Amino acid sequence: MTTTPPTTPARIPEAVHRRRWLILGVLMLSLLIVVLDNSILNVAVKTISEPAPTGLGATQGELEWAINSYTLVFAGLLLTAGLLGDRIGRKKMLLFGLVVFGVGSLLAALADSPGQLVAFRAVMGFGAAFVMPATLAILMNVFEREEQPKAIGIWAAGVGLAIAIGPITGGLLLDHFWWGSVFLVNVPIVLLALVLMIALVPDSKDPAPGRIDPVGVLLSVLGLVLLVYGIIEGGRLADFTAPTVLATSGAGLAVLAVFVVHQKRSDHPSIDVTYFKNKVFSAAIAAIALVFFALMGVTFFSVFYLQSVRGYTPLQSGLLLIPLAAAQLIFAPRARLAVDRFGNKAVTTAGLLLIAAMLGVFSLLDADTPIWILEVVFFLMGTGMAHIMTPVSVVIMQALPREKAGSASALSNTFRQVGGALGIAILGSVLSAAYRSGIEDRLAVLPEQARHAAGESIEATLAVSRSLGERGEALVAPAHQAFLDAMHITALCGAGVALLGALVVALFLPGRPPAPGERAAEETSEPVGAGR
Repeated sequence: MTTTPPTTPARIPEAVHRRRWLILGVLMLSLLIVVLDNSILNVAVKTISEPAPTGLGATQGELEWAINSYTLVFAGLLLTAGLLGDRIGRKKMLLFGLVVFGVGSLLAALADSPGQLVAFRAVMGFGAAFVMPATLAILMNVFEREEQPKAIGIWAAGVGLAIAIGPITGGLLLDHFWWGSVFLVNVPIVLLALVLMIALVPDSKDPAPGRIDPVGVLLSVLGLVLLVYGIIEGGRLADFTAPTVLATSGAGLAVLAVFVVHQKRSDHPSIDVTYFKNKVFSAAIAAIALVFFALMGVTFFSVFYLQSVRGYTPLQSGLLLIPLAAAQLIFAPRARLAVDRFGNKAVTTAGLLLIAAMLGVFSLLDADTPIWILEVVFFLMGTGMAHIMTPVSVVIMQALPREKAGSASALSNTFRQVGGALGIAILGSVLSAAYRSGIEDRLAVLPEQARHAAGESIEATLAVSRSLGERGEALVAPAHQAFLDAMHITALCGAGVALLGALVVALFLPGRPPAPGERAAEETSEPVGAGR
C-alpha cells in the first residue's frame, strides 16, 4: 500500500492559506519567547548568585534548580500538552501556555528569594510545555505538504536566532537593569503574541481524537519527571551510581515501560507506539536526541570558556555567538534544497559529521587561541545544525498524519529535552570530574574544609582565589589549565555522540528522492520511506 500525497484540492481554507506566512511569523514570536528565555538565563546566572541587592545570593545548588525546575516540568508535560492540543485545539493550548508563561515570568522577575525563583521557573516550564509543540503542530496545519519543508526550515532558523540573541539581550539588560529584567522582558512579548495569535492564527485539532486516556497521561508525566529528575540529580552529584539517582531514573524507566505496554493494549492510546516501528521515524527522533545531547554539553562549557578563561563579559560572549545564529538563519530555510538534491540521509549525516568535527576542534582550543578560529567553529556548527534540524523535523512531522501533528511535535520535543538534559548532566559530570582531578593537587594549600567547594568548578576556584587576595593569584593559571584539559575531554565525548548520531541516520534515513519522472514508477513498487 502506498501513501502518496493527495492530488485532490488543498484541505486548508483559502483565507488561511493566504495569510500562512503571517501565521508563521506569529508562531515564531511565540517560540522565540520560550527559547530566548533559557538562553538569557544562562547569562544571568552569575548575577543572580551575587548577594542582594545585586542578586539573590543563590547558591550553586539553587542556581542549578532555577534551571532544572523549568526543564523538569517542561519535559514532563510535553507529551500531555501535545495530546491535549490534538484533542482540545492547538490554538487554545498555545494561548493557555503563553498566559501561564507570562504570569510565571512576571512572578520570577519579582522573586525575592532563590526558593521563589525556583518555584516560578517551574510555572514558566509548565506554560512553555504547551507552547513548544503547538507552534509546530499549527504550522503543519496551515501549510500544504510541498511547502512544509520550507516553513519548518524558517521555524528552525527562528530557534537558532533565539538561542543566539538570548545572551546578547541578557547582557544588554544586565548592563542597564536589575537581574529580574531578564524575566520581565518576556511579559510585553507575550502580550503582543497573544493579540496577534487571537487575530491571525486559526485553531485546529484532530477531527476524530477518541477519548482522553487519563492513565496514559499520568504514566507519561510521572515516568518523564522521574527519569529527568534522576538525570539532573546524577549530573548535580557527578555520580550516576548514587542510590537516589538509580532509584529515581530506574523508577522513571519502569513507569515509561508500563506506559508503553498500556498504550499497546489501550483502544484509545495517548501515543500510538507503533509509529516507532517505522525505522525512518525512529532514526529521526534518535538523531534529534543525540545532537542535542552533544550540543547542550558544549553550550554548558563554552560559556565558562568564554567568560572564565578568556575573560569576556556576558554581552561580549553573546555577541561571539552571532555566527552560530547567522549560519542557521542562512542555511535552515535552504536545507530543503540540499535534501531535494542529495537526500535526507546524505544531508543529515554530513551535518552530524560537521558537528563532530567542530567538537573535535574544541579539544584543540586553549587560552590564547585566536578568537576568529572560535567564530569559524561556531559558524560551521550552526551550518551543521541547520542541515540536521530541518530535515529530521520534516521527516518526523510528515511521518504522522496531519491530525496527529501535536503528538508528533511533542514526541520530537520530548526526545530533544531528554537528550539535552542527558547531555548537560553526563557531559557536565565528565567536565566536573576531569576538572576536579586536574585542580585538586593545587588546592592542597587551602584549608581542608574549603578544598571540596573550591574544586567544584572553575568559578568556585576563582572565587576562592579572589577571596585570598595576592595569595590566591597562584591558583588562577592552574584553574584555567585544568578547565581547558577538562573541556578537551568533554568535547571529545560530545564528538563521539555526534558520530553515533551520524551512524544512525546513515543506516536508517531515506536517500535521495526520486526524480519526477521516476517517482510514479517507484511509488507503485516501493513503500514510502524506503531509502536507497
